[in-house]
Amino acid sequence: MDSNREESKTIQITEKDVKNSWLLHYIVAEVGISYERLQALGLTVSLLPVLRKLYKTKSDIADAMRRHLVFFNTEAVFGSLINGIVISMEEQKARGEDINTEAITGIKTGLMGPLAGIGDSIDWATFKPIIFALAATLSAKGNPLGAFVLLVLPMIQIIIGRQLSAFGYRIGRDSVTELLSSGRIQQLITAAKTLGLYMMGALSSTYIAVTTPVKFVFGQGNAPFVLQKVLDSIAPGLIPLAIVFFIYWWLNHKNQNLAVVVLLLVAIALVGSFIGVLAPVNS
Repeated sequence: MDSNREESKTIQITEKDVKNSWLLHYIVAEVGISYERLQALGLTVSLLPVLRKLYKTKSDIADAMRRHLVFFNTEAVFGSLINGIVISMEEQKARGEDINTEAITGIKTGLMGPLAGIGDSIDWATFKPIIFALAATLSAKGNPLGAFVLLVLPMIQIIIGRQLSAFGYRIGRDSVTELLSSGRIQQLITAAKTLGLYMMGALSSTYIAVTTPVKFVFGQGNAPFVLQKVLDSIAPGLIPLAIVFFIYWWLNHKNQNLAVVVLLLVAIALVGSFIGVLAPVNS
């Protein structure tokens, strides 16, 4: 193990490695996507060339892969900062620095939400409409350039993503070194976990959209008693919150069989919808 660590200290990750890793992530980020892990599989695949360069034993590579096969979801272009920072932290860890799994996971979880918001606003809500509108205008006039203008968007994305991933690697490398020397790594982990929990709560409320149409009428001529309005007056989103707590309780106290949980939720949704107790938000 000591010889492997000494060998890892001599390994130098280059910015070319970082940029190529992100480019692979750009291509495969949505491949193998699932509600359980979303982009985690694509991220892990893109990091594999770097991880194989940093770690020399199968067990170390397997441990690194497990670190990155947890839930991950962000906007791939501006989220490239995360790719660079994570590679920087993995490099420091491979060299024997005191960086644990929680630190790496916390950084990813804490940054994926804010960077997704920035990327969606700039990349998909600004660049894409402008470029696609220009392409549609040219195509409507019979100009064949309209078909090729669409390629401007991925070109811009690749340029931005490669540069931001390299920038993330540079600031990540310097930041990690400074944090380790100052002893503030635990504060960083706590802050990242807190932000990550906040973002996971926001994601949960977004993905789980359930209401109840149940209402009662007490006495003729009286306004109906709408259960959903009562729940919303207490705290909006109580039903999605209850579902999240139920899933957490089940996985924490019963078992880790996600297939059973999914089938149970589908059954509850079907029965609840059939008897008129549950309904999607947009219904």
